[in-house]
Amino acid sequence: MKYAVIETGGKQYRVAENDVIFVEKLGAEENEAVTFDKVLAVFDDDKQVFGTPVVEGAKVTGTVLKNGKNKKIIVYKMRPKKNYRRKQGHRQPYTKVQIQAIEA
Repeated sequence: MKYAVIETGGKQYRVAENDVIFVEKLGAEENEAVTFDKVLAVFDDDKQVFGTPVVEGAKVTGTVLKNGKNKKIIVYKMRPKKNYRRKQGHRQPYTKVQIQAIEA
């Protein structure tokens, strides 16, 4: 089974073909092709290639399925006995990507 380790949005993901991953928001529309050039490692059945820091000439291509927002999280700050309370909500944007091919 062939898989790769890519970096996008400051995070690393282990991906294989036909995987669906949620990454930090990309500037791409739905059904648009995206290419990940920061491939840190590629693993085949018996062959392993590690980059220093990236594998030269390797890329992972995928298709954007959806852009959306995660569930809301509540950020609450409070200082006891000082009458200080702040409540704030946050929804992190994401991009849902299906991996099409790993080229190394």
